[in-house]
This record gives sequence, structure tokens and C-alpha cells, in this order.
Amino acid sequence: MANSRFDAVAHARSMRGAGFWVDRTIDEFLVDAVERFPDKAAVVAYRTDRVAPERMTFAELEAKVARVAGSLRALGVGPRDVVAVQLPNWWEFVVTVLACGRLGAVVNPLMPIFRERELGFMLAFSEAKVLVVPHVFRGFDHSAMAESLKAQSATLRCVIVVDGPGTNSFERALMNGDGSDMAVEPSFALKPDELAVLMFTSGTTGEPKGVMHSSNTLVACTNSLADRFHLTADDVLLCCSPLGHMTGYAAVMLEAIRLSATLVLQDVWEPKRGVAIMANEGVTHTAASTPFLADITEAVVAGSPRPNRLRTFLCGGAPIPPVQIGRAARELGLLVSSLWGMTESLGGTLTEPERAAEKSSKTDGRAVEGMQVRVVDDGGRPVPADQTGHLEVRGAQMFLGYYKRMDIKTFDAEGWFDTGDLAYMDDEGYIRVNGRTKDVLIRGGENVPVFEIESLLYKHPAVSMAAIVGYPDVRLGERACAFVVLRPGAALDLAAVQAYMAECKVAKQYWPEQVEVIDDLPRTASGKIQKFVLRERAKAHGDDSSCART
Repeated sequence: MANSRFDAVAHARSMRGAGFWVDRTIDEFLVDAVERFPDKAAVVAYRTDRVAPERMTFAELEAKVARVAGSLRALGVGPRDVVAVQLPNWWEFVVTVLACGRLGAVVNPLMPIFRERELGFMLAFSEAKVLVVPHVFRGFDHSAMAESLKAQSATLRCVIVVDGPGTNSFERALMNGDGSDMAVEPSFALKPDELAVLMFTSGTTGEPKGVMHSSNTLVACTNSLADRFHLTADDVLLCCSPLGHMTGYAAVMLEAIRLSATLVLQDVWEPKRGVAIMANEGVTHTAASTPFLADITEAVVAGSPRPNRLRTFLCGGAPIPPVQIGRAARELGLLVSSLWGMTESLGGTLTEPERAAEKSSKTDGRAVEGMQVRVVDDGGRPVPADQTGHLEVRGAQMFLGYYKRMDIKTFDAEGWFDTGDLAYMDDEGYIRVNGRTKDVLIRGGENVPVFEIESLLYKHPAVSMAAIVGYPDVRLGERACAFVVLRPGAALDLAAVQAYMAECKVAKQYWPEQVEVIDDLPRTASGKIQKFVLRERAKAHGDDSSCART
């Protein structure tokens, strides 16, 4: 029928007209920060393997960005080329991202937990030209894995290794030039509404999908969060969530650059050290999932120094237990704001700090500026307040689509995106996600690719059928339980399943942490597995201290 397709041009015009798209890149905001605060601390990077942090001013950050941008260009990286970055929360990650922005290249942030199986697909699909990795991180040899993947790739030209011993080390390959031809003046090769960042989802319904965002969508996110949290250039933001995830990437790192605020990095989350860093650096704001909040509170209660300047906490990924919100307020004087978002929509809803005590334990917030949410029935009609329906979202932060997947329907004619979540909305516009139409398991704020892990289990010689569901966990929100039906005469236990996951080179955070062998999977009359039955059964593991911890 007429006008049945989403009009992206009209959407862009509307976002600009309303002031939500400002048509400026992150590189331009970096240049602003250098001009305004050249000697101010821009990045303070803590690493577990070093005593003192690396500190750099905005002027020093700009110099590093210029050097790396010039070196990447010399390696043949240009506008719209993809540079994959699988680094921990190190300053090299920040510099590489900003250098790509200056070149007009596309950044593909990758979680350090990914191994050959995940990376092989992502690098091939994105056709990345360059991959930046650590030499060794948390005992794993990333450089060896990267070189192995490079040998199998038709497009990956170069692997850059932070702390590497060879000529392809970050220091020797990217930091040798003076970058004079790439300094100060921002590049306009990449327009603010063109692809800037490609970030893969966790593949909860199959293979991972590449979510595309522009400078305009990302800046809209930073603006809306800064507005609701009342953040300014005077703030100090701690990034303890991985930079390979949108929480760390957009809500903290890009937010700091956008505001000309100070960015503090912690590469491996260790609660006592994290709290000490907050206290020493005067951190005022951070963003992370519920387990981080619990850890911070526990550390202070146990005697760690109280981070007295910390006033706001963006908490997303799973509902926040009311007891955690109360303890944070009591022990830390901290306002915890609940958030609902996804890679496709960035920060969709957020509870303002002023109402955190009242709303954060009961809701996932209300729509941020520039975004709209609604709850509809199966026919797409809005439902009354407090009635569960399908959660849809639209607005300034919405993604551009899925990379190389024009076949996947994204928006309806009015720009609404079906999130796959079930939710209800109260009479003030605050939502609460209370179910999922997609098969999603969220562990510590990270989506576990259930379909992919189940598919692997089906390939195990002992397994006839398999289904994975989540069971509640106080710290991580959910952990994974695998229900398996075995072939005649076969045997299988948790240790064998986890050994198999290791052989398949699956990220450890995705491994099942309980295994139950059953005679048959519960099914509907049509043969569909009744996962709600399995979830009820798996709840018994919620307080099981024998659970394998990863």
C-alpha cells in the first residue's frame, strides 16, 4: 500500500529540525575540547598489570590521535574502511577510535571475550582491513589468535598488537609518525549521518547482526544522557564496563569526549580497586550493569574508601533489585537510575536521578529526549496503562539498519522498531520490561547467544536434543542452564559440556553453568519447546552454591 515504507530522509529532516541531530562528529568535539581545555586531564587509564595509571591531557590525546590517524592512513585505511578493535579498556582503544573518526573510517568494537568462532565470523562479515588486539590479556594470547584469523582472511591486511614485541606493535606501527598532517583540523570525509560504528549483537536468534550507527545517532545518545544526568565538562566518568559494549563505548567514552569531561578507564573489574580508583580520581558518574553496583556497595561496606564524589549511576541490562538501590543510597549516597536500551536503540528509556529512589526498582525509566516508546498489542494498537504488550521504540538514537542485511525488516512506515521485548507502561510513561518475545538470556548485562550455543550442543555426539534457559542469580541477573536429552547409552555432565565449549572456542561467559539430563523436552501440541516450563525448573539452581562460576 502507499507510504508503507519507512522514509529515512524524512526521519533525518525531522531529527535535525527538532535539534536532536546536531550534524557534528565526535572528532569535532575532540577539537573543541583541545581548544577549550588543552591542559585538562582527558584520559586516566588504569591497568591491572601496572601500578600507576597512564595520564594524558586533551592536548596530549589529540597528538596521539593525529599520529595514529596518519599511520592508519599510511597503511591504506581510508573513509568507510572497517577497523576492528578488540582491546580492553586501555587508552589505545580510545585513541584508535578517535583516529578512525578523523580518517572517516568505520570502527568495529569487539569484546575481549570473543574467540575464534565469534571473531572469525565478525571479521569476515565486516571485511575489516585492520585488527587491533592486545598481545596477552587475562592470560590469553590474542596476538596468536589474530594472526591465525588473518591467515584465513581475504580482507584483513594488518594486525596491530598493543604491547607486542614485533614491528606490528601499536607503538612501532602506529605511534612512530608525528601526525602533523592529521592534527587539529577535523576530517569531513565521513558525514555525520553516515556509518561511523559497526557493533555486532550477540546473535540471540542466530548469527550475530552488525548494527550500524552514525555520529548523529551516537551524539544524540550522549546528549540525552547528559541532559537527564545533568553532566557537564566538570564531571569525571569511570568506564569499567567494556568499551566493546555500547554501555562503555557510547554512554561513557563518547560521553566524556562530547562533554570535554575526564574519562577514567579500568581494564579489569576488581571491586576494591575500582572503588579506590573512584575515590582517588574523584569520579562523579559511571554506567554499568547490576553486578557492578552490588560489588561497589559491598566493597565500601567491607571497608574500602567511600567514593564521595560519585553521585549518579546508570544501571542497565537487567532489573535492579530494590535492596541494591536502597543499599547504594544508604552506604554511598548514590542515585541509581534504571535504563532500558539495546544496541539498535542505544539509550531508550532512563529514570531521572531525582526519581531514582521511587522508580528505578519498579521501572526501566521513561523515554529520553529525542526518543519515543510505546506498548502495543499483536495488531500494533497501543494498549492501556499497566497492560503488557510488545515494546516498540523510535527516535533520534535509532540505528541505520543491519550491515549487509537489507532483507531484515527494521522499521515500520512510522519509524517504529519492534524490540522483541514485552513490557507495560504506567500512567506516567515509565516502562517495565517483563518478558521477551525473543529467546534471550542476559548474563551480567550481556546477551548470551542462546541459539548458537544450543546449535553447538546439538552437534555433540552424546546429545539428541538441547535447550538453554536462564535461571536467576543475585549478582549476574541470570546464568545459563542446559537441558539435554542424551542418545542411547551416552553420558554427559557439566564438566564435559564446558570442555566441549572450550574445544569449540566459545567465549567462556556463554558457557552453560548447569546441566540437567532429562528424558524429553516439554513441548506444545505443535512440537514447540516450552521454555517457560524449563525456566521454572531451572529456578531451583538460583541458590545452588555448586554452580560452576566463570
